Amino acid sequence: MLLFRPVGKAELELIEKTNFTAFPPRLPEQPIFYPVLNKKYAEEIAQRWNTRDINSQNKGYVLKFEVEDTYISQFEVQTVGNSYHQELWIPAEELENFNRFIIGKIAVIKAFE
Repeated sequence: MLLFRPVGKAELELIEKTNFTAFPPRLPEQPIFYPVLNKKYAEEIAQRWNTRDINSQNKGYVLKFEVEDTYISQFEVQTVGNSYHQELWIPAEELENFNRFIIGKIAVIKAFE
């Protein structure tokens, strides 16, 4: 399954440290990891939220990556607004395992400032 992830500068730097092969552990106040199902929604978040967030250093990035279909099928698609606002809810304690099912590299496909 092809997925997208909007991130700020700090999270991108942590992903870079893994050679673009894994997402960093969630912070204690972040119990869920939210990859999204389409580029449009990821761009919306990166541009509208990350560029206005000091913790993101006012930068937003859209990442694209692939996850093994059989593994990812255990998570239900959640629609959280408009019909294209679709995401998966991965519990924070599952993220290390999730990373094992990423196929290839995580790619930066768009940047916003």
